[in-house]
Amino acid sequence: MSKDKNYWLYKSEPDAWSWKDQVAVGAKGIAWEGVRNHLAKKNLMSMRKGDQGFFYHSNEGKDIVGIVEVVREYYPDPSAEDGDPWVVVDLKAIKPLPKPVTLAVIKAEPTLAKMSLVTSARLSVQPVTAAEWKIICTMGGV
Repeated sequence: MSKDKNYWLYKSEPDAWSWKDQVAVGAKGIAWEGVRNHLAKKNLMSMRKGDQGFFYHSNEGKDIVGIVEVVREYYPDPSAEDGDPWVVVDLKAIKPLPKPVTLAVIKAEPTLAKMSLVTSARLSVQPVTAAEWKIICTMGGV
């Protein structure tokens, strides 16, 4: 990825960690922990302070509900077993999407057919292209 701002999507089950929980943490942010997939780990390690991402409620809701920002670059995941190679970044909530964008709406939009959320549905931390970012922000009223 380039030195320019990059965009991401972070999936969370709302009964485990919701947008409301993320907002409640405030400006200091919180570690995005518990990622146990090597490609998702690689994505976390590619993130830079100031990168932004979509906060996606998976399983229940299946929609993009907010925008978060990386406030600390990757470091060892405190929830990992000793010696495990997992990492985290710290994220803070920026703003909610006035109109959440559902997975069904994303799948129905031909220009988003190659989006990682559509093609790699199980990946918990995904890249989002600048074009995809702009489309979804428009759909969400941002």
